[in-house]
Amino acid sequence: MAPAKVSGFYRQGNDWFCNAGLPTDVTISVDGVNFHLHKFPLMSKCGKFALNFEKLPSTHDRTSTTKLEEFPGGPETFLFVAKFCYGIRVEFTARNIVMVYCAADYLEMTDEYGEDNLLSKAESFFHKNVLRNWKDSILALQSCESCMPSAEKLHILQKCLNAVSMMVCTDPSLFGWPMMMYGSLQSPGGSILWNGINTGARIRSAESDWWFEDISYFSVGLFERLIKTMDARGVRPEHLAGAIMYYARKYLPGLGRWQSVQSGKARTVASFSLTRATVDLKVLLESIEKLLPKKKGKSFCRFLLGLLRVALILGVSQKCQESLERKIGMQLELASLDGLLIPSYSDSDTLYNNDCVERIIHHFMSSESGLTVFSPPSLDIEPSPSSEPLRKVARLIDSYLAEVASDVNLKPGKIRSLAEVLPESSRPLHDGLYRALDIYFKAHPWLSDREKEELCNIIDYQKLSVDACAHASQNQRLPLRVILQVLFFEQMHLRTALAGCLNVLEAESAPTGQGTARTEMAGNVTSTSESAGQIVQRDGWVAVVRENRVLKVDMEKMRSRVRELEEEFSKIKQEMKRVTKSHSSLSSPRGVAKKLGCKLLPRSSDAQTDAGSTEPTPRPSVEQPRSSRHSRHRKSFSLF
Repeated sequence: MAPAKVSGFYRQGNDWFCNAGLPTDVTISVDGVNFHLHKFPLMSKCGKFALNFEKLPSTHDRTSTTKLEEFPGGPETFLFVAKFCYGIRVEFTARNIVMVYCAADYLEMTDEYGEDNLLSKAESFFHKNVLRNWKDSILALQSCESCMPSAEKLHILQKCLNAVSMMVCTDPSLFGWPMMMYGSLQSPGGSILWNGINTGARIRSAESDWWFEDISYFSVGLFERLIKTMDARGVRPEHLAGAIMYYARKYLPGLGRWQSVQSGKARTVASFSLTRATVDLKVLLESIEKLLPKKKGKSFCRFLLGLLRVALILGVSQKCQESLERKIGMQLELASLDGLLIPSYSDSDTLYNNDCVERIIHHFMSSESGLTVFSPPSLDIEPSPSSEPLRKVARLIDSYLAEVASDVNLKPGKIRSLAEVLPESSRPLHDGLYRALDIYFKAHPWLSDREKEELCNIIDYQKLSVDACAHASQNQRLPLRVILQVLFFEQMHLRTALAGCLNVLEAESAPTGQGTARTEMAGNVTSTSESAGQIVQRDGWVAVVRENRVLKVDMEKMRSRVRELEEEFSKIKQEMKRVTKSHSSLSSPRGVAKKLGCKLLPRSSDAQTDAGSTEPTPRPSVEQPRSSRHSRHRKSFSLF
């Protein structure tokens, strides 16, 4: 028979011939390549050819031609099938098994047309050898792309995806897979073998990124399906995000500078020559955006900002751009200034894409809508945990404004809108806003005083620090009205700080047991000193207070006491007049004193009668001239 004499095939141009020594009677055309073969070997193995050749008319003098449309694997796979039909030894590998599997199904090479036929052999090799090995599963999965419809039909693709996902979820050392990327084989127990000897050392599988490089050779569509399968299989989101970031950085230009420092050694099986995929960058980026999990982190936020830059360059869809901006806004407190400085790639006159940044801030505010913020006048030193992200974003935006303020094409309305996106309570100090406006005024000297005043309205001068107030009071770029307001609040800061320090000193030096009025005054001093002390500590006025304390403490102390005593005595006089008018029947001063609850000293005559004293005692009077400030103080309190 013809197959027994076959020793091989040879090629001449686009034609393949069998050196069987017999004239061929059929020509099979696959993608423009002609195979000159014999009917009998093909009919004995292939059901498709058996049916086709039976329908052909019997011709002994000419060769029939059959064309195979959309044959899986193309001419190379058909040559493999032809050799199998002629009884030539063939070898199954991870690279050709999927295409051979699909071709055997296409040609109906079942056991009905020969025992242990090609379809059963391919199926057995695929399940017993390929799906149990990481390297072979990766190669088989990549080869599915050349025959995707047939691989989908036979569920080959899904089986490969499931196998790869399962191996990613599992420690490779548990099943003793020969993971070639580690440089040596393993024993069934997972130990490394050296010349067949169990060394006892185990492969370290703590690194979760060992598989990133291998799957990065897939096409966009195949990579997307693999990530979705892994997600359904329960792979951790941070691992999926790492794989997506690795894949994006490999193919998208410009993402290299946004890559975090990668540690360690490459865990890759690229040594078996995976073919790098050809991708459409725009399609790739839009697919990457859909795959990104809900994850927060500094490195992930940095990656998102880099991805947004590339998206603006490639001109992706508006939906994709908005989704990236929303993902960045949800973790804006983790962003860095250099990442937020997105250049303007459109026809805009400004250097940076300020509109994009403003939209990101709006997304942040919408995600923080339930945030409980503190009251603006609050003097709490420690912010609540819910307000901390808002404070971080406020500092970030103030730094951003300072960077973009030097752009001569930046309009006043834009810098104002960027500053006012965040609520007023997000900034405990307005030094950052002042610095940004100072840079903006320096870069825009043609602005009128009215425009400058409108911009300065975003600053709360009570929230300027001492250094900022000192700088603003001498800043010639500010309008005169603004400088006056700064000076006014600077004086308020000084007076508050000095008053707080004086009250603290008075409370410490006052003797105990002075009476009800002194106790109440000490309580007020204590409560006032706490808040004032915070202001002193916050604004750095401690040094100023110490320098002026020696010269001003005594004078201010005496003035305040005189003022208090005069006010107290005036109130007593008014009360006495009111009581005298309302009770005219009580003509005696002693009656008035009793009505007021006062205790007058006895007269000289009464003292002689009651106590038997021989020395006259002068009668105290509220109208008696005061000899000194201290005697007036004693007499006014003797009424009680």
